[in-house]
Amino acid sequence: MHPPNPIFLIVVFSKIFWLFLDFKVFLSYNDTMTNEITLTDQNFDQEVLSSDKPFLVDFWAEWCGPCKMVSPAVSQIADEFAGELKVGKLNVDQNPQATMKYQILSIPSLKVFKSGKIIGEIVGAAPKPVIEKKIKDIIGLS
Repeated sequence: MHPPNPIFLIVVFSKIFWLFLDFKVFLSYNDTMTNEITLTDQNFDQEVLSSDKPFLVDFWAEWCGPCKMVSPAVSQIADEFAGELKVGKLNVDQNPQATMKYQILSIPSLKVFKSGKIIGEIVGAAPKPVIEKKIKDIIGLS
């Protein structure tokens, strides 16, 4: 009897990991209210660039594993910072104009806008405390 092919094992375990992650993300969304805005190419300028408050935009895609890891943290931040920060999510696959305009080359990409300009960004997955601290620093909260 031959030992299992290592590539086969890697593929199987990675699929199991992503299934677990998808289920965990699904559970984190059950019965939660969020203050997130779904952004599109059509409403981006009105919602983000014309906002009277700083605006955190999560550029993401359905197939992106790290995006799924960051998503619950972004949702929690939307609720916790509701009076001080607006939060929206833009699917890069469905909205190519905004994706190209802001040169989104890596996802997840979190960009903070104020008065129509980018004032800060976080590229790649990070835990909620890191994201939260960076946002507080960017928008001037202590």
